[in-house]
Amino acid sequence: MSGFVDEAQLNVRGGDGGAGCVSFRREGPVAFGGPNGGDGGAGGDVWLVASRNVASLLAFRDHPHRRGKDGIHGKGKDQHGKRGESLEVMVPEGTVARDLYTGEILADLVHHGDRWLAAPGGRGGRGNAKFWSNKRRAPIFAEQGEHGTERWLKLDLKLMADVALVGFPNAGKSTLISTISAAKPKIADYPFTTLEPNLGVVRVDSNTEYIVADIPGLIEGASEGKGLGHQFLRHIERARALCVMVDLAATDGVSPAEQERILLNELRNYDPDMLERPRVVVGTKNDIGADTEWDGLRISAFTTEGVRTLVTKMATLVQEARQAQPDRDGLVIIRPEVEGSVVERVGEGQFRVRGRNVERVVALNDVTTPEALNWIDDRLKKLGVDRLLSRAGAQEGDVIWIGAFSFEYEPDL
Repeated sequence: MSGFVDEAQLNVRGGDGGAGCVSFRREGPVAFGGPNGGDGGAGGDVWLVASRNVASLLAFRDHPHRRGKDGIHGKGKDQHGKRGESLEVMVPEGTVARDLYTGEILADLVHHGDRWLAAPGGRGGRGNAKFWSNKRRAPIFAEQGEHGTERWLKLDLKLMADVALVGFPNAGKSTLISTISAAKPKIADYPFTTLEPNLGVVRVDSNTEYIVADIPGLIEGASEGKGLGHQFLRHIERARALCVMVDLAATDGVSPAEQERILLNELRNYDPDMLERPRVVVGTKNDIGADTEWDGLRISAFTTEGVRTLVTKMATLVQEARQAQPDRDGLVIIRPEVEGSVVERVGEGQFRVRGRNVERVVALNDVTTPEALNWIDDRLKKLGVDRLLSRAGAQEGDVIWIGAFSFEYEPDL
């Protein structure tokens, strides 16, 4: 369909990792045995998953936050904490996720089953049992859990209709769509009031929704270009189901049965496959056309007579059409993490070291104990931070920032 876009903002945050435990064995006469503190569980991830059963981004309008569960803290006796439960956030097929602030495209979830890791959960902290070594026989520190990744996303959706409302001009399509959805199309009593499709999201219940397109009125000969012809008909091509609307109160002498014949004939002339799609035929304006001969479903969008029945019927057609679509293997969209560390000057005599591994060393560890600080210093050296600072021109006494932690630089002699 043409460029009808649904938009929403979404805040995603992975669960925080659980903290590691500081614990020592106490067995019989052994009052202070070896370390046995367990690891904390990792935080739950937040995934965006494309689903054909979700029709719009309406669910994020009032509730834009989604978060994975936190991991459980480790315990003594080598008991590791449970991993936090991950969260799958269902979005419609065709959803594009962008960074809210930069506009960078992060994922394009085109087909049912496509998935993208939007916010990884934080790593669980290691218990003190993991820091035991021949040099460190009784480590009295453990790692804290890592915070989950948090980001704001802008979701864009190119909408395609589940149900196309097909009928002559003034058959009541705009009135119906305004009754069953939040769409507010222009409505008037002259032909071709609607010059482009109006889209509305119909929510049957918390688990069922679909998109209805109010297709501009067809006339006889539309398939040959009369009226706005092909410009109108092309909007129906990708709809999953059809709702053919005949006017029970028509004043031009064209009976409902004749209207149905003409409409179906125009669809057949344009694309014979259109008649293979599930459809419902309904008589409209029953409040003023009740005496008109018609054996099918009757509705009045003005009084809402029969509207609920029609909404349910269209929902059934959509569900059947969605289920009839062949499944395909979903794609997992992977954006590789930037590896390595970089140093940048952030002020006079101040430098910041960036890099996931480096920042993790500081963020996960207790910087208040000398033993933990010694371990951090050893890890930073192994990651080459000293060499990077030296190359960047850091001098003794300069302030070095890693995450929220800062220290004075003392070069190795």
